This record gives sequence, C-alpha cells and structure tokens, in this order.
Amino acid sequence: MVNIFEFNLDELKKWMKDTGEKPFRANQVFDWLYKGVYDFDEMKNISKSTIAKLKENFSVFLPKIVKKYTSKDGYTIKYLLSLEDGNIIEAVIMKYHFGNSICISTQIGCRMGCKFCASTIDGIVRNLASYEMLGEVITIQNDIDERISNIVLMGSGEPLDNYDNVLKFISAVTSEYTLNIGERHITLSTCGIVPKIYELADNNLQITLAISLHAYEDDRRKSIMPIANKYSIKEIIDACNYYIQKTNRRITFEYALIRNTNDSIQDAIGLGELLGGMLCHVNIIPINEIKENNYKKSNNKEIELFIKKLNSYNIEATIRREMGKDIEAACGQLRRSYIELN
Repeated sequence: MVNIFEFNLDELKKWMKDTGEKPFRANQVFDWLYKGVYDFDEMKNISKSTIAKLKENFSVFLPKIVKKYTSKDGYTIKYLLSLEDGNIIEAVIMKYHFGNSICISTQIGCRMGCKFCASTIDGIVRNLASYEMLGEVITIQNDIDERISNIVLMGSGEPLDNYDNVLKFISAVTSEYTLNIGERHITLSTCGIVPKIYELADNNLQITLAISLHAYEDDRRKSIMPIANKYSIKEIIDACNYYIQKTNRRITFEYALIRNTNDSIQDAIGLGELLGGMLCHVNIIPINEIKENNYKKSNNKEIELFIKKLNSYNIEATIRREMGKDIEAACGQLRRSYIELN
C-alpha cells in the first residue's frame, strides 16, 4: 500500500483517471489532506465508492512524535519522530521574529563521517523518502499549530547523497497545492558532493545552497571531513562558482570554529583569500561539543577576531545564533542518546 503523501497532485490525478474517477477528485483529496484531515471517511465531498478505492490503495501515515524537548527560552523545540518502519529521526523547530524555521533530516544516520557531527557516528541506516521528509514538516507544523515558513535541510544525513528524494521533496513542499513554501525559503546544506552541486545548479532552483567547508586548505579539511579525500576545495569552489553563475544565488559557506584546529588568524586569512570576491556569505558556527570527540568551541575573543579578519576581505560573516544547546539540538545528538537508552 502506498503512502498517499508520496503522490504529487498530477500523479494522483493520473491515478484517479486510470481507476475510472474524475481527475478533479485528486484536488479534493489534497484539499482535505492539507487541511489536516487524514481519514478518507471524513472527506465529506468525496463519494463512498471513491473513498473505498482510496482506502484499498493508499495509507495515510505521518511520523509520530516519540519525544519533544523545548529549550528554556522557548525558541527551540527538538523532536524525535518515529517512522512507519520504527526507525527514529529528529527535527528541530527554531522560532525567529521572521517566522518558524524547521531543520529536517534527509537520511537515517549519515555515511559522510564528519568528525564533529553526532549523526554520522553509527553510519547510515537508509535514505528518507520524499514523503517522509514532507511528513516531518506536516507533523511538526500540526504540533505547534503555526505555519512553518522556512526549511533547512541540515539535520541528520547528507541531502545530496539522497539527491532524487530531496528534489522530489522540494517540489512537493513548494507546491501551491500542499504547503506552498517558496524555494527561496529553503536552504540545502551539503559537505560538498561536487557532481551533485553541478546537477543541482542545472536544475536552476532558487534555494540557498550552503557548503560545509570548515577549512581553507585540503589537508586540514581531510582531518575533519573524510569527503575531502574525494573532492578538493578547488573542485568545490569551481562547482560553487558554476552554481552562482547558473542561479544568480549567493552561496553560504558554513565554518564550524574548532579551538586550536581551524580558528587561528592564519585560518581566517586563508579563508578570506579563498572566498574574496565571491558572491557568498560565511556562517560562523561555534562547534557543538559532543562526548564522542575532544573538539572544543573557540572562545568569544577568538570568534570575534576571526570574523573581523574575514570582514577585511569584504566577506560578510555572521555567527550562527546558538539555539537549543540545553536540549542537545545539534544533529544526531538526541537520536543517538535515545537509541543508547532503548
């Protein structure tokens, strides 16, 4: 049986036509689903015979909330969600003055092996289907009873390692018949799978591409991110320039400052020389300290000096606001803690 959220409107229209129903019935079903009605029997303007066919062919399953943790300031809520097969994923709501942002997972676990990230410690279980990612957004939007206006694909998993499902998710969530979230309100974060960056550029989406860089030269990056053994920084920068040329969209470079590893003035100079003149923004991230490694966060003075040096290269750099630290809101932390206890 197919989860009905796997179908877009055109696919459901085709199914209706193929089963002897009027295609406009698909619009009616979508109207109910995205008003929060998930029981076919409660879709009052649809005939009993059509409902019988829907019940025979489709399930309506959304991720279930296993646990949720709200930060003391109330601005961050971390969710552990259970999927239909029992796997656990996590997502985070961040409340800003401009609206609610959700950070979602794209895989169960991750195969990229980045040393500072808890998501990758136990490797990957599987990719998430597009409807499971959509389900993260719907379930949490229902729970907070407020509209979600921004999506960040920066939770557990590497989005470009699940490319086809991620693109189908973006198409689904931006549809006017579903949640109608604009492409410019979606950020996709990748550690740098170069061929997929080119492919994404050719799709000419208006999303924001964020690159997890974390070092300005290859040897340093290899010690932090195993993906650097496959794709050099030059290859990543070339792909980013192509992306900018094709989409005219500014790229965000994420740089997690790790004390005595990549936070020196020389590191800032190297990063400034690498990115100077590029249509980009640098998002400085104070590292999340996790028990599985010895990485320590840079102090405020070191962060301030690093940003000041970057600014001298006319590069806009900001510090990512730390949210949800008291509820282990960094990628993979809660899922791993939950699995260890259960």
